Amino acid sequence: MTGEHQTLALLLFSAFVAVTLGITTWVSRNRRGSAEEFYAGGRLFSPMENGFAIAGDYMSAASFLGVTGLIALFGYDGLLYVVGFLVAWLVVLFLVAELVRNCGRFTLADVVAARMRERPVRIAAGTSSVTVSVLYLVAQMVGAGSLVALLLGGTSDAARAWTVIGVGALMVIYVSLGGMRATTWIQIVKAVLLLGGTIALTVLVLMRFHGDLNRLLLTAAERSGHGAAFLAPGLKYGGDWTARFDFISLGLALVLGTAGLPHILSRFYTVPTARAARRSVVWAVGLIGGFYLMTIVLGFGAAAVLGPEAVRGSNAAGNTAVPLLALDLGGGAGSTGGTVLFAIVAAVAFATILAVVAGITLASSASVAHDLYASLRRQGGKPRREVAVARVAAVGVGVVAIALGLLARDLNVAFLVGLAFAVAASANLPVLLYSLFWRGFTTRGAVWAVYGGLVPAVVLVVLSPVVSGSPESLFPGIDLQYFPLQNPGLVSIPLGFLTGWLGTVTSTEVPDEAKHAETEVRSLTGAGAA
Repeated sequence: MTGEHQTLALLLFSAFVAVTLGITTWVSRNRRGSAEEFYAGGRLFSPMENGFAIAGDYMSAASFLGVTGLIALFGYDGLLYVVGFLVAWLVVLFLVAELVRNCGRFTLADVVAARMRERPVRIAAGTSSVTVSVLYLVAQMVGAGSLVALLLGGTSDAARAWTVIGVGALMVIYVSLGGMRATTWIQIVKAVLLLGGTIALTVLVLMRFHGDLNRLLLTAAERSGHGAAFLAPGLKYGGDWTARFDFISLGLALVLGTAGLPHILSRFYTVPTARAARRSVVWAVGLIGGFYLMTIVLGFGAAAVLGPEAVRGSNAAGNTAVPLLALDLGGGAGSTGGTVLFAIVAAVAFATILAVVAGITLASSASVAHDLYASLRRQGGKPRREVAVARVAAVGVGVVAIALGLLARDLNVAFLVGLAFAVAASANLPVLLYSLFWRGFTTRGAVWAVYGGLVPAVVLVVLSPVVSGSPESLFPGIDLQYFPLQNPGLVSIPLGFLTGWLGTVTSTEVPDEAKHAETEVRSLTGAGAA
């Protein structure tokens, strides 16, 4: 990229950082320092505000950069991510949003611990939540590195490394100073910017093809080098039975994983009532649905305008398809329009990454302080001390995410998020659904459900082609590949449900009927909810 691209994009990005740091500083001066303020923003947000914040939290670098890149490279098979990410919200809307808001206070563990022995359940759920959050954070870090590599010419590994470190430092500042209220407003601002940028790019792509979607698709297929196969299933996931099972595994993870993501569940506690939580999800589904429909146009647009070879030439995983498309739509390299449009898209992508990492970091630090720290201290701690621990935990989570982000910098960000969804669906969703709907569920069942999904998911990823045994893996020089699928969901999700059932039926603990009745009434009516 030329010096103009670099300067303008960095100026726009710096302006966003300045605005968000200003929001964080303002909020930090007006905070009360309570746990409810830090974790839930005082529960003062309206359904519309929270809906925009949920959309801002969910529409991550995986969506804006990774999904469009996968569609540009693999056509129809890339659409699986769009369908999975969107259909997942039906599970959230009908099974989770209202009930979680009524049963918990700040974290997933609050819901489960309401009718179980608190200590083992909180430790298990807290461990799982931190693991999912770190995996999700790694994807955002990789997206940040890819974007800056493009901005600076794609030649400097040092620049990518320092970008990942810089993003990590900013997210720690946002969370430790501003808590949930600052994070929410950052996500709202980011959602507006991202939707505006995506609408503008979609209109320009459609104008390039005079509004003819059929022509757009045929041109994308022609330039892909695969012909009609580009628009049919099987280009990425249809080669053999292993690829087909990977397809099923990924689909399960995407559809079921959203309901187990800690940073999404924590958003339901920022509104005053369960009805507001449900209306928040309705707002979010509308915004997210419109966004994903536009990413389909952008993905095929990148294939038609740029061609997959140009996309791969910039970034092998396809993470830079959207900025390159913006550059071409604006007039090409060296043009004023191309420079401006590229800079705007790059700045919006940076804003996307910063807002999402802030939300995930807050959720993981809340799990460390509210679940792990509070459980390990037998007598409990004062709320202010717990908040202080959460701020320190944000630093620790940031350091781990930075280190893993540097290691995984050549993987597609949407693919990395797919792994996080698989772990969330395997470890968090079974214990959440059993706790809400199974009268006989016990503490042993809860702990076994979490670890029975979490451990196999992580182990299978380590033994998969993602980590070793292939040229595209994290460690191509090592071969520890014993599990053929790239996504573990097909095995680990059923194991999570199975071990939860097995732990319950083999437990000698007598389920507390009174606590279950109380939880059921609270979940359905909101009586006694925080």
